[in-house]
Amino acid sequence: MSAPTYVTDTLIAEDIDAYLARHQHKTMLRFITCGSVDDGKSTLIGRLLYDSKMIFEDQLAALESDSRKQGTQGQEIDFALLVDGLAAEREQGITIDVAYRFFNTESRKFIVADCPGHEQYTRNMVTGASTADLAVILIDARKGVLTQTRRHTYLCHLLGIRHLVLAVNKMDLVGYDQVTFDAIVADYLHFAASIGIDHFTAIPISGFKGDNVTAESVNTPWYHGPSLIEHLDTVELDATTDQTKPFRMPVQWVNRPNLDFRGFAGLIAAGTVKPGDAVRVLPSGKTSTVERIVTLDGDLDQAAAGQAVTLTLADEIDCSRGDVLAAADAPPEVADQFEATLVWMADEPLHVGRAYWLKLGTQTVSATVQQPKYTVNVNTLDQLAAKTLELNAIGVAELACDKPLVFEPYADSRTLGGFILIDKLSNATVGAGMLNFSLRRAQNVHWQALDVTREAHAALKRQKPAVLWFTGLSGSGKSTIANLVEKKLHALGHHTFLLDGDNVRHGLNKDLGFTEADRIENIRRVGEVAKLMTDAGLIVLTAFISPFRADRDLARSMLPPGEFIEVFVDTPLDVAEARDVKGLYRKARSGQLKNFTGIDSPYEVPHMPELRIDTTRESSEAAAERIVDYVLGARAEMWMPTI
Repeated sequence: MSAPTYVTDTLIAEDIDAYLARHQHKTMLRFITCGSVDDGKSTLIGRLLYDSKMIFEDQLAALESDSRKQGTQGQEIDFALLVDGLAAEREQGITIDVAYRFFNTESRKFIVADCPGHEQYTRNMVTGASTADLAVILIDARKGVLTQTRRHTYLCHLLGIRHLVLAVNKMDLVGYDQVTFDAIVADYLHFAASIGIDHFTAIPISGFKGDNVTAESVNTPWYHGPSLIEHLDTVELDATTDQTKPFRMPVQWVNRPNLDFRGFAGLIAAGTVKPGDAVRVLPSGKTSTVERIVTLDGDLDQAAAGQAVTLTLADEIDCSRGDVLAAADAPPEVADQFEATLVWMADEPLHVGRAYWLKLGTQTVSATVQQPKYTVNVNTLDQLAAKTLELNAIGVAELACDKPLVFEPYADSRTLGGFILIDKLSNATVGAGMLNFSLRRAQNVHWQALDVTREAHAALKRQKPAVLWFTGLSGSGKSTIANLVEKKLHALGHHTFLLDGDNVRHGLNKDLGFTEADRIENIRRVGEVAKLMTDAGLIVLTAFISPFRADRDLARSMLPPGEFIEVFVDTPLDVAEARDVKGLYRKARSGQLKNFTGIDSPYEVPHMPELRIDTTRESSEAAAERIVDYVLGARAEMWMPTI
């Protein structure tokens, strides 16, 4: 194979207009390379860049120098160094992060993601696969189908990648043996069929030598299919089918440069739209017609999937970021409870019942995940019972959102069916998911309109509802102070109710233990009960350790602004342990009591509580007086609502 001519500075002298005109109408293919460790993914991409003449002369010189440093002999080049950009990757000879590279041929442009092969970096592979149209699954011809090969194939199929290439790599190391190739393809075919993959393209290659990468190889006369680049050039893109679907456009932002213009900007996810089309705004359901399709280059007569546009509507209707504009006669579904398939991507396991941010397209809601129905063993495809999801686990679970989501099943729409879960404290992405379907109970359960409102209940009691949420270590004095506060409010004629941690566990939460998951569920239930009591117009006092900040924030989010008052009873651990009225610390220290807060389970201190009580400097009586003064003083204007 003749050496390619590399890009030089003479490109600068080329007529830019002619160059752009030749390339602007090319289609774009996003694909990933994945597989097990050392299957040659980075080398293959480096070869594609090299043979596609996408390396500048200074890059080639640096590559040759780096190859010599890495110990490559003779004239051979280590193509993996083009992609493995992190120092840690070069030192270890592995891929850690997803590396994106760009190249093109005469007929198509490409974005390729080199995904890591190590199991611990599977979450990075999911990131790369989430936007890919095609996956190149590499297999080392010497090793055959491995566990990570199956894992990546399963994930690619799960994430909706329907174009798969089985690239049996390093054929040069097995003497280009057809029997070896056929045996690997047969083995992979058996697994692929078991998970519902009915078609893939198998190609024998050598990324290092270049066999069947950009041109047919004389070393495999028994292979009569296309080279890898020929297949990538001609495969049909899924984007063309998106245009035949009903119109969908998640609204990214409201474009309002002046009082005379109000448009809704976004990327069209599916279908086509033109002026005069009837559209529906979801979740509100309001309808209008498209007036203009505005772009930087002027108005369009029609726009299709993949285009970023601003739509103006004929009517002044409420529409904002997170809403979805859709064909009026074929809208997507709206629901708040779903079954979903989850890929867990965090070192810390899923906390069942804890609220996470769920981001789907431009929509962001608070969501809780129930105990998984099962997890999937990617080797055997067995469905295994599980109480939670660990790093890289794949499972199916139900989830509930705090407000309706506009969605479509992931099988029908990646944009409206794929989501991520974000930890509310760290803002780290902890999971990726695919919505399977909405739950029937979500469609059949509706809010009942009540004639006697929460405002009417509060007015009758001549008070503003509130939740005084006492939190602190066991033995800090929460229950004592909360009891004193209730007595004082009651004496002043206010309608109150005290929910105490121990008392609630005798009834409502008697089925819960003290694991982290049970603690989360304990506080969730208490928050729901407290909310119902405020709907009745009561002032609710809760005295719970409630050790996790995210769970206290969830309880706060259930109430209108100003109605949740966090009271942090700040008592040092040694002081609380010295009191040890119930003997719990002694049991925890001796190992008789597991998961005890402050000993072998953490307590997350509130960042900005409304009130902080230091019991080492303030008596319970004085603290109760201060809390009542806060409630009746700072919030005095709230106590006498009118009907």
